[in-house]
Amino acid sequence: MGDVANSSIEFHPKPQQQREAPHAGGFGCTLAELRSLMELRGAEALQKVQETYGDVGGLCRRLKTSPTEGDLLPADGVLIQGNDLKIDESSLTGESDHVRKSADKDPMLLSGTHVMEGSGRMVVTAVGVNSQTGIIFTLLGAGGEEEEKKDKKGKQQDGAMESSQTKAKKQDGAVAMEMQPLKSAEGGEMEERERKKANVPKKEKSVLQGKLTKLAVQIGKAGLVMSAITVIILVLYFVIETFVVDGRAWLAECTPVYVQYFVKFFIIGVTVLVVAVPEGLPLAVTISLAYSVKKMMRDNNLVRHLDACETMGNATAICSDKTGTLTTNRMTVVQSYLGDTHYKEVPAPSALTPKILDLLVHAISINSAYTTKILPPEKEGALPRQVGNKTECALLGFVLDLKQDFQPVREQIPEDKLYKVYTFNSVRKSMSTVIRMPDSGFRLFSKGASEILLKKCTNILNSNGELRSFRPRDRDDMVKKIIEPMACDGLRTICIAYRDFSAAQEPDWDNENEVVGDLTCIAVVGIEDPVRPEVPEAIRKCQRAGITVRMVTGDNINTARAIAAKCGIIQPGEDFLCLEGKEFNRRIRNEKGEIEQERLDKVWPKLRVLARSSPTDKHTLVKGIIDSSTGEQRQVVAVTGDGTNDGPALKKADVGFAMGIAGTDVAKEASDIILTDDNFTSIVKAVMWGRNVYDSISKFLQFQLTVNVVAVIVAFTGACITQDSPLKAVQMLWVNLIMDTFASLALATEPPTESLLLRKPYGRDKPLISRTMMKNILGHAVYQLTIIFTLLFVGELFFDIDSGRNAPLHSPPSEHYTIIFNTFVMMQLFNEINARKIHGERNVFHGIFGNPIFCTIVLGTFAIQIVIVQFGGKPFSCSPLSTEQWLWCLFVGVGELVWGQVIATIPTSQLKCLKEAGHGPGKDEMTDEELAEGEEEIDHAERELRRGQILWFRGLNRIQTQIRVVKAFRSSLYEGLEKPESKTSIHNFMATPEFLINDYTHNIPLIDDTDVDENEERLRAPPPPSPNQNNNAIDSGVYLTTRGTKSATSSVFSSGPASPLHSVETSL
Repeated sequence: MGDVANSSIEFHPKPQQQREAPHAGGFGCTLAELRSLMELRGAEALQKVQETYGDVGGLCRRLKTSPTEGDLLPADGVLIQGNDLKIDESSLTGESDHVRKSADKDPMLLSGTHVMEGSGRMVVTAVGVNSQTGIIFTLLGAGGEEEEKKDKKGKQQDGAMESSQTKAKKQDGAVAMEMQPLKSAEGGEMEERERKKANVPKKEKSVLQGKLTKLAVQIGKAGLVMSAITVIILVLYFVIETFVVDGRAWLAECTPVYVQYFVKFFIIGVTVLVVAVPEGLPLAVTISLAYSVKKMMRDNNLVRHLDACETMGNATAICSDKTGTLTTNRMTVVQSYLGDTHYKEVPAPSALTPKILDLLVHAISINSAYTTKILPPEKEGALPRQVGNKTECALLGFVLDLKQDFQPVREQIPEDKLYKVYTFNSVRKSMSTVIRMPDSGFRLFSKGASEILLKKCTNILNSNGELRSFRPRDRDDMVKKIIEPMACDGLRTICIAYRDFSAAQEPDWDNENEVVGDLTCIAVVGIEDPVRPEVPEAIRKCQRAGITVRMVTGDNINTARAIAAKCGIIQPGEDFLCLEGKEFNRRIRNEKGEIEQERLDKVWPKLRVLARSSPTDKHTLVKGIIDSSTGEQRQVVAVTGDGTNDGPALKKADVGFAMGIAGTDVAKEASDIILTDDNFTSIVKAVMWGRNVYDSISKFLQFQLTVNVVAVIVAFTGACITQDSPLKAVQMLWVNLIMDTFASLALATEPPTESLLLRKPYGRDKPLISRTMMKNILGHAVYQLTIIFTLLFVGELFFDIDSGRNAPLHSPPSEHYTIIFNTFVMMQLFNEINARKIHGERNVFHGIFGNPIFCTIVLGTFAIQIVIVQFGGKPFSCSPLSTEQWLWCLFVGVGELVWGQVIATIPTSQLKCLKEAGHGPGKDEMTDEELAEGEEEIDHAERELRRGQILWFRGLNRIQTQIRVVKAFRSSLYEGLEKPESKTSIHNFMATPEFLINDYTHNIPLIDDTDVDENEERLRAPPPPSPNQNNNAIDSGVYLTTRGTKSATSSVFSSGPASPLHSVETSL
């Protein structure tokens, strides 16, 4: 990147003018005017400049600034002098072509864009938060958390009538000052609160988080009730039986025994609660997400935010950028007409005659700017780098694809040996280069738009490389059969031709029309920014998975439609919409220019391509789809993008994907997942992993809730009937360990399969526990309860052992209760295998060996269970079992698998009594806090719709207040004004999650937290004397000079928050 030097900037304000118009800041135009000007392009921008300022020179005079020059533009500006200047705006607008800039046609230059050709001088009109890149950062909601911290600090420093303080900070030779209106206690609190609301982005729970939180609360409440009832029943039963039925008196010496009974009842109640509350749920989610994130890294998905992984599984729509995401962002020759043959792909070199190949290589290598070249890739796996004009890079790439090299040709005929060059311009639409041949003759190579150059061709090379006459009839035939089909495919056609001159017939080189005529056509090539080869199949998979893919691009509508058709986004015969940004805005806005959700709801369901769209349009579309309540379910939107212009939409989306190789830092900062290989198929992998996370949690829930239901009912019923729980506290905790920690590890690490993409997404409102899962839970609970109660009440008869029921308080462990415990654990182990399938599949063993963790945990749990039963003794309340008893326990456990097949045969549709569980929080169930946040979001939306009027009045109001403050506190300004704060990075802008794109009332950027702490003491004390008197300028009336003796500011110089000075000072 070239380095950017800004000349000195002097301000010559008069004191009286400053008092009257602090918002002008010594300029002839306001920040609002400059920002509205920078949003225009081409003829519109020129017309605005001419109407308002006369010409670009007039604008410069009004701004009183000198221009900048460089390769990477750090600021917005207006071109005042240019020499063949071409700008690559693809990172900001998505436009893949270089944009030609000139002072008389399109003088608008934008920050973050690259100078690709030529040179120029520009006047800076906006920097930092006011530049186009800055506006996009503002849309991202960057710096919200920092603002929250600062607000908290501010609140601590607020007094009853605390006056604001001011600090003037020198920034590389320019003075930045700001005044804030006085804050009263109430007013200060209100303003703080409003700022906090505006700046802190709304932290929404992910879809799965919302459902799990609600379900966990419901289960927890049910468990608490059951445990309380258990304790109450046990205590009442004991008290009534002991003191009423048996008629015993409470004796002091019996108190310890009674207390032990009550403690035992309490422990049973706590055990029921521990078993009922699914504390393993957060663990299962964390394990599943962490495991998925690690595995996704192998699939080229770098997950920045953990919850984005599972949210992607619910995605119902993907809004994708075109340039760089669906396409390669590299102009490439994809079709060609060589030697009377139309090639739909790059031909093999052997298919062409040596003469045609040699002429083609020379014509392309020589007749292009020697600064245009193709370099090796910077990163492994990336594509070769294109430097210079994109069309010429495409042609040079064509030479390389033909297994030839352009560099030796250029070394043989260096640039200074070229005899004559007719550069490309928009009138002739062609470029020609003349070289001297060894026989003293001349050869002219020409390339240009096919419709122009073919008219100048009188010959064409046939398949043998020999000349054949090319009549007007042949030309019409060629246009119809070759050029029009190429154009229909969205290709730009370029004709390459040559002409030989003998030494005797040297023409008048200044007569270009005569020289560039009577040409021989070598080839016609079709150029486009090609679709990535893997994209069509990936989009097909997305559509099969029930995900709608939409293309949102800054490119023109014809190219966008052609690319969309190639990708498969639009299919012939489908009912779809392809709109440009202007038409889209016209359809969604009412007469006042406000966006209406009802209008948007009529457009987005059919919209497939949005072309010529601004970052605002993309943000509006994404927000509109997310907020929409039409259709069966609410939409979950993923957005992909690589450019700065995609930032706001990436931030707003439920899941934002940025490109790792081609993506800008802005896009990566705003995203949730970075595609490290820039491959759209990685998104399909992300969908698979997301759905797998969701299914893993559902599998775990199905297993855990079965154990919960059985364990709670067994403990509760057993305690009520037999005065004791069949499953002891330590045993319950072991069961809890099996069903929580181990089960979450086993079931949350299932690898994804392609079958996950064959179903529709669950969406926001789909319940976590489906009716099929509820059928499985209740079905298996019935089996397990039947077995356990049978063993509890008649087990001693079946096994011919002593009964464990009604045993004394400290009796040794019984075989009876050990068999119940062992059978219960065996049933859970085999039911864990059943829980691997949640959609009613019959083959529960499918893919079981693909998950070694699952196999290890099941076998490990079985081994530990043997140790506990045989050697656990009193601590585990276990008595060793015989081989026969073990085989019966195993037999009953295996019965779970058989019972699972029986349940699978019962059609879910017949069981209408079953209810789903685990719905996401409904709109009517939102908490007050969430509702307040929702209202705040609506307020933001309304503010965005009426931002022009609101901000205008707010600006006027603030200016009036500041003028009053200046008059009131002129004598003791340092005590009466608040210190401005500054930010050192574009990442720390004050921002809101909603649109502040036209918020013209930005403050001077704020100081970092560290600066605030350092400066607190200094600001309370009188300001120290400064060598250049900058800090005391306002008190002492010293004139500030940045260069020479010219005054830079006056005694009461201040820039209000709406001053255009901000836009210049931060770049100095």
